Order: sequence, then C-alpha cells, then structure tokens
Amino acid sequence: MESKQKDFESTSVKIDVLSVESGQQVAEYASVSAHAVDKDSWQQVGLLLVTGFNCAYVLSFSNLMLVPLGWAWGLTGLAVVGGFAFYANWLLAGFHFIDGRRFIRYRDVMGYVFGKRMYYTTWILQFVTLLLGNMGFVLLGGRALKEISSEFSSSPMRLQVFVTITGFAYFIFANLVPTMSAMRNWLATSATLTIIYDIILLAILVKDGHTNKKRDYNISGSKVDKFFNAFGAVAAILVCNTSGLLPEIQSTLRKPAVANMRKALTLQFTLGLTIYYGVSIVGYWAYGSSVSDYLPKDLSGPKWAKTLINSTAFLQSIVSQHMFIAPIHEALDTRFLRLEEDVFSRENLIRRFLLRALVFGMNTFITALLPFIGDFVNIFGSFTLFPLTFVFPSMVFIKVKRKFSRRGETAWHWANIVIFSLLSVITTAAAGKLLINNAQKYKFFADT
Repeated sequence: MESKQKDFESTSVKIDVLSVESGQQVAEYASVSAHAVDKDSWQQVGLLLVTGFNCAYVLSFSNLMLVPLGWAWGLTGLAVVGGFAFYANWLLAGFHFIDGRRFIRYRDVMGYVFGKRMYYTTWILQFVTLLLGNMGFVLLGGRALKEISSEFSSSPMRLQVFVTITGFAYFIFANLVPTMSAMRNWLATSATLTIIYDIILLAILVKDGHTNKKRDYNISGSKVDKFFNAFGAVAAILVCNTSGLLPEIQSTLRKPAVANMRKALTLQFTLGLTIYYGVSIVGYWAYGSSVSDYLPKDLSGPKWAKTLINSTAFLQSIVSQHMFIAPIHEALDTRFLRLEEDVFSRENLIRRFLLRALVFGMNTFITALLPFIGDFVNIFGSFTLFPLTFVFPSMVFIKVKRKFSRRGETAWHWANIVIFSLLSVITTAAAGKLLINNAQKYKFFADT
C-alpha cells in the first residue's frame, strides 16, 4: 500500500483544495479541483438525486425494463437490482475517506487502493458512462421536441434537427451553471417540472389502462432473443438506479460527508425510486408488451396534455442531465481553467465556453448520427455500471477491510465480484447484439 500511496502522492496528499466557485480554500485530503468541495447540505444532494433519476429517461423504462421480462421477472428484477444498487452505493459512500484521506473522485479511490492501472480503468469506465448517458439525454430531449412538433404538424422536421436544438440548450445551461453545486438554484424548478409531467402522465396512463381491454403481456421473440433481451432489461434497471459517480456527488457535501451521503441515498431509494418505478410499472400495465420506447407516443390524452408532458420533460432534462455530465466538466475545468482566477473571470469564461462546446458538439453529432435510444441505456448499464456499482466497491472492501472483516463478509464480497462480473459480460453481449440489429435496420437518411 505504501508504494501505491507514493504513486498517487500528487493527487492524494494533504493539500489545500481550491474552490474557484466559492473563492475559498479548504484544507482537506483531496485533489485540487476547479469545482466546489465540502459545501452542500444532504437535503440539496438528496433532491438532486431524486430529480436527476426522475428525468426524461422514465419515459422509456416501461419498454426497456419490463417488456423483455414480463410481470413476474420484471417486478423481481426491479426489487433485486434496486436493493443491491442501494446497498452497493451505501458501501461505496463509506470509502469517501480512507486512511484519513478524503477522495473526491472515484478514480482517485481506486488509484490509491490498487495503483495506476485501476486509476485509469476507472477513469475510462466513468467517462464512457457519462458521455453515453449524456448522449441518451440529448436523444430524449430531441424526441420530446419532435413529439411537440408532431402535435401541430403532420410532417414534423427530422429528429436530428431537434437533437441539435437539445444539444445547444444543454450547452447554454452548462455555461450558466458551471458546477454541480451551482445547481442548487435550479432544483426547485426541476422538482416542479417533474411533478407536473409525472402527475399528468400517470393520469392519462390510468385512463388509457382502463379503456385498453386488449393488453398483451406476452414476451415475443425466439429463445435466444428472449435471453439476450432479458439481460438487456437488467442493465436498464441498473441505469435507472445508479450513476457510477457517487464519490463525485459526495464531494460536494458538507461534513459528515459519509452520513450525509447515506441520508441523500435513502431519499433517492425511497421517494425517488417510488416515482420512477411507479411510472414504469403503470406504463407497462396500461399498454402491455406494445408499449413504446418513448411513452408519450402511446398517450391518448388531449393535445395540450401531451404537449405539456413533452415540454416539461424537455425542460427538466436540461437540469437533470447536468448532474451526470458535471464530472466531465470538472476534469476539463481543473485541467484547463486558471484556478487562481474567479470562475467567471474573462479568461475562464472563454476557456469554459470552448470546453463545453467541445463536449456537447461531439455528443450531439454522434447522437444525431446514431439515434438508438435503447442502446444508450443498455450499453452503459452493462459494460460500465456493473463494475462501477457492484464489483469495485467489493474490491475496495476486501483490500481495505481485510484485516478487520469476518470470513463471511469476505466471502460475500468475493461472490459479488464474481457474479456481477459475469453479469457485466452477459449484459454487454446482449447490448452489443441489440446495437448490431438496430444498426442493420436503421436508415441513416430516413425521417426518424
């Protein structure tokens, strides 16, 4: 451990953490960061998690999570994956401090405990997760705008146009709200928008469910298709419960950071989970196996209701997507901004503008080119989130707690490592199969 500690001395030594946002320095074991550290209340972070996970993605989860599994396995999967995700995040929150040092990034934790190879492995997995997740947000925002347009036009513009508009809106917001902590003034707005589209959506779903007498809950496809689609659904369930960036979110919390993070997680996995699971279950109940991969497309409600749902979902996604892309901004800002200057200094404004333009320009272009909504969810749920959520925390536990843990605890964590590593391989194969199928079917110059 001592040699690994020296390898990461530059990122894990006791230094002053410079917060450009607050203009203050906080003595702490952590890396230098251009974003605020040790500042927010657990209520703010809890609300951030609740609204962040109750974003426009819930409009796709009925199709992605329940259609491939059916009622029995679907509800079982929701309960089991949700419970394990809560436990794994609870465990990871406890490793925000190791050997008296505070780690504000996941990769710093893994680097300190296991060395540089795991540092870079975690860095790659996280950034792939966040970039793919942001592409999914851009796509969902574009679909919401297209649904609004279709209510007023028989021939709406192509999806790519609305994807571009969405990417630009996210880019503007990222410049106005430079850090995760700065989202505090937008959380009430995000919560209000969430309540509006959830209530209207649920009301129409219940009405449609009562009038739809021909619901079919059968799982279609060959045995091979059913197998792979089922594991793709498991990956989608994981996506709706976790993000792979808990240490980065936890870094914004005031002390005691571990206790406060666990309070925020409890809020997410009670109030937050009830809402996004509820919408997914009611959507599947209302339309059965024919439920769309974008729920508002199925609604029979009046034009004003469908327009309002899509409008509020789009606006809310502008806020919620920022939580998931903020660690990318933090890494770029820390590397390229002038930390000795204020966050809104002229030089930092220009640099941040260019950095945000690079991120959203790339993501928007790729999303417009390959708009496969289910693939975004399944790919980063399988390839990256299984290791980040389940495997790595157990690895850290065994390494850090090996002298103090009982045999049963060690065996439990080894079982988690083996089982969830295998699940990651299987679900990644399932997501890859779906990606190949959709790529073969997609017509790049057709109206989508």
